Amino acid sequence: MPNLFWPRKWTRAIAPARSPQLRQSLGAIGLVASLLVGGCGGGASTNSANRPSASGPADKTLKLLYWQAPTILNPHLATGNKDFDGARVVYEPLASYDKTGKLVLFLAAEEPTLANGGVAKDGRSVTWKLKSGVKWADGKPFTAEDVVFTYEFLSDPKTGAATLTDYAMVKSVRAIDPQTVRIEFTAPTASWSQPFTGYNGMILPKHIFQDYLGARAKEAPANLKPIGTGPYQVESFKPGDSIVYKPNPNYRDRASLAFEQVEIKGGGDATSAARAVLQTGDADYAYNPQVEAPILRQLESGGKGKLLAVTGAQSERIHFNFTDPNRATADGERSSVQFPHPFFTDKTVRQAFALAVDRATIAQQLYGPTGNPTANLIIAPQQFASPNNQVEFNLQKAAQLLDQAGWKDTNGNQIRDKNGVEMRVLFVTSVNPLRQKTQEIVKQAWESIGIGVELKSVDAGAFFSGDPANADTVNRFQADLQLYTTGNTSPDPSAHLKWWTCAEIASKANDWNRNNYTRYCNSAYDQAWAKADQELDPIKRQAAMIALNDQLIQDVALIPLIARAKVGAVSDRLQGVDLTPWDSDTWNIATWKRP
Repeated sequence: MPNLFWPRKWTRAIAPARSPQLRQSLGAIGLVASLLVGGCGGGASTNSANRPSASGPADKTLKLLYWQAPTILNPHLATGNKDFDGARVVYEPLASYDKTGKLVLFLAAEEPTLANGGVAKDGRSVTWKLKSGVKWADGKPFTAEDVVFTYEFLSDPKTGAATLTDYAMVKSVRAIDPQTVRIEFTAPTASWSQPFTGYNGMILPKHIFQDYLGARAKEAPANLKPIGTGPYQVESFKPGDSIVYKPNPNYRDRASLAFEQVEIKGGGDATSAARAVLQTGDADYAYNPQVEAPILRQLESGGKGKLLAVTGAQSERIHFNFTDPNRATADGERSSVQFPHPFFTDKTVRQAFALAVDRATIAQQLYGPTGNPTANLIIAPQQFASPNNQVEFNLQKAAQLLDQAGWKDTNGNQIRDKNGVEMRVLFVTSVNPLRQKTQEIVKQAWESIGIGVELKSVDAGAFFSGDPANADTVNRFQADLQLYTTGNTSPDPSAHLKWWTCAEIASKANDWNRNNYTRYCNSAYDQAWAKADQELDPIKRQAAMIALNDQLIQDVALIPLIARAKVGAVSDRLQGVDLTPWDSDTWNIATWKRP
């Protein structure tokens, strides 16, 4: 998975729309893009919502822009990459993976292997040796008890931990001595490195959180003012707005840190964030510049920075709601498994919707070299990417399938109907020009075959907040379809594939804090996943994971759209940024420095 800077002059051509029905809408998109590019010329200023504060010496202050602002700094209660990134500046896992898939140690002293006895031959346990002398920012020693406690914290069902899926195979976590921890699994597992690594593996201090287990987890003051072992510590935090960090005085390599202050500023939009780095030089790094390709090309010509990209595991995808978002249970729960969706429970209908999505045009017109069409859920690592599925766009075939399923326009209003139910859908995503233009392309095609489409966009801070009181989150999914990016956060895709099991369905009973937001449930898939998860032979495991991917794709459980590169905008005045698909953008912030 190569890491690269996109060249100053991109050469990939933008292809014309694939179908006559879409050219008109894409022409409008091109006009809007041209107007936006015209507004990105020299001398443009950063959106004020995205301008970092001027506090601290310029060369000693690192400024990061996040158009999706962090709202919580407890990684186990996080609901999006922006929260993980904010927390990752402070917290560390035992280890993580770089872009090549190599294990990189953080709090662990050595990599467990079969040879050194760290990985049990029967696959039922792994033993980690921890670094000695590591301290929390408040001076307390870090020990194996903190690892044990982190598992106790996240595994309590009342905590509602967003990271729980990565620990589903864990039977117990025990401190053998202060510098040794053993993890035992419920069954033989090849994914022994999944717990306590990467995004979902950050270790919490027992002495800070021990009074906030279970139902009290969300009340912990440290959710907003964390104490970690990482390079920087929070000086101030305004959820949904900004974070200011100072160096951790007890960090084991404090002398190597290049910055006396780190600022993450949220708000604004992806375009203004990218402009602040690439064109005006007001910031050092911009997270996820999800901006149309023509605009990115113009911004990068500003000469103040580059786009850094790495082949990613995440994809933009459309999720079906397998439950009815317009009916409520007696206690007011919408999108409940009590009420199946009026037409998405029919595979033929889902096939028609998928066939009427022009992924190639979306990639060419909007993503350029930062994304490619995909028909798979799992796209990385390469050995798990299925060769068995192809992208297909066929409006005529889609219309025929809807006819076969009995959905026809019987009242002449241009909308298909069946048994008195009209085929109208609410299609939601986060506020983002690129995603909203994707919606428009999809809507144009769906409407051309008799589907009524209403579009909705929700502020990203609310959409990805995970707040159980907010009806507009991806978790609650009170629409017919939703569009966003996610993917496996580990080189082993088993945990992400578990999202589609029945046990992972998000509901009011679990505060909508499970990962199966679509409420897809298939007992045959559950059985196949359980068997695949216990497969130790690497060749057989590879085949089993591909088969799980294929089962979901062939059942049209979702519509994968774009295999996205992981991209950041990096100032020419910043070195050391090294993105990986398997961790936060800020995973190696300790080594970031000025040229």
